[in-house]
Amino acid sequence: MRSFFILLFFSFSILCVKAQDITQLLKEAYQFEAQPNEKMALAKYKEVLKLQPIHLFALCRSSELCSRIGKRETNPQLRSDYFEAAKTYAGIALKVKPDDSEANCVMAIALGRNSMTKSGKDKINNAKDIKGYLDKSLKGDPQNFKAWHVLGRWHFEISNLNVFERAAVNLLYGGMPDASLAESIRCFEKTRSLAPGFILNYYEMARAYYDHRETAKAKDCINTMLNLPNQTEDDPVIKENGRRLLKVWP
Repeated sequence: MRSFFILLFFSFSILCVKAQDITQLLKEAYQFEAQPNEKMALAKYKEVLKLQPIHLFALCRSSELCSRIGKRETNPQLRSDYFEAAKTYAGIALKVKPDDSEANCVMAIALGRNSMTKSGKDKINNAKDIKGYLDKSLKGDPQNFKAWHVLGRWHFEISNLNVFERAAVNLLYGGMPDASLAESIRCFEKTRSLAPGFILNYYEMARAYYDHRETAKAKDCINTMLNLPNQTEDDPVIKENGRRLLKVWP
């Protein structure tokens, strides 16, 4: 009996130490994201996953960071590797908790990033899957601002398909899905109400307003965005792209 209690004590001690290690690693990951230094933040989340492979939060953050880092990667193979890793982390998160809003959202983000490197049937198939994950994400948490943003992107992209892509969508869906620029704008505005400091959302919303022939609102989105503090490594480039749009828009 004494041996049992000794074993129980040491097991409990190990669990406590592991919990402390995870807490410290998460704190360090938050700090790196705030700098921002996304590759170092990702490294910390990976260390968390070594200690607890099914840590839902670390899986979701690792997935989203891989999607963002991959987008900036200029080497095609490395970019593909990051996007595949994003899908893998999201897939594990969904196995841990299939109905989790964030897990479904990061899978939609991963598939969306992956779609940028594809065309034709693969791109259309991804579009269908993305919508499914977004619906689940917003069902789990109607206030998930990232899911609303990606849904806005989904409506924007579907609305801007070329003739051949529209034909493929018609074949896959049995008709065009219910997508429009107006709905894209509604989703982006919903995102703004939930996360007014989200820089990328202003850029995408500006493009949607411009295509909807509301140039004044489009310019207002860009000007608002330019006055916001940077939060991610992508933000300086997004702002520069916004300045370029202001120069070419009438």
